[in-house]
Amino acid sequence: MDISSGVGVLDKAAAVLTALESGPMTLAGLVSVTGLARPTAHRLAVALEYHRLVGRDLNGRFVLGPRLGELAQSAGEDRLLATAGPILARLRDITGESSQLFRRQGDIRICVAAAERPTGLRDTVPVGGQLSMKAGSAAQILLAWEEPDRIQRGLVQAHFNAETLATVRHRGWAQSVAEREPGVASVSAPVRSPSGKIIAAVSVSGPIERLTRSPGRLHAPAVVAAAEKLSSVLRRTGRE
Repeated sequence: MDISSGVGVLDKAAAVLTALESGPMTLAGLVSVTGLARPTAHRLAVALEYHRLVGRDLNGRFVLGPRLGELAQSAGEDRLLATAGPILARLRDITGESSQLFRRQGDIRICVAAAERPTGLRDTVPVGGQLSMKAGSAAQILLAWEEPDRIQRGLVQAHFNAETLATVRHRGWAQSVAEREPGVASVSAPVRSPSGKIIAAVSVSGPIERLTRSPGRLHAPAVVAAAEKLSSVLRRTGRE
């Protein structure tokens, strides 16, 4: 294969991924197609498997991994971000509270869009702000529909538990009270890709004095409606 960027290890990893485009492949097959030495092909395939860029089928053959599909979905979400601004602003106006859109990135969640209250006490989460996946209603949303093994890893040292996440999945929204930060409450709901995967969380947050200790009673319907509207944007684009 003639794949050359001048960065050898990346070129070789790209050769492995390109070879797997044609379907499942044994290690011997990878060696034959890529021209890599057997130890090199094995080392790269296992490393790519660790990062979920490569997987295994039931026969132990190498296949393209689930992370590639997740990255493809993220690459197709420009329409979502372009639409998020007015929807978050409307959610802020309906609830009277700051609203945010979060995406997960490994062990953190990132605020990728927000609409702040113009006056009064606020819970400011700047765009680009990085928050823990161990606390907060958005963290609950971004973890609740993961694979069981990833949920178990995510619950280590978390401020919520498996029962909490089961409740989130059942009712379709999450709430937190002083979980991420003392005095702050929030409500979140999931944004889904056309295939149904949870790709983001819409939230409203603010002081407990306004949201009360049961913030979902006040704002869950509005937050869920905003998340569903954002999800419909992806459905209209037809990207799986």
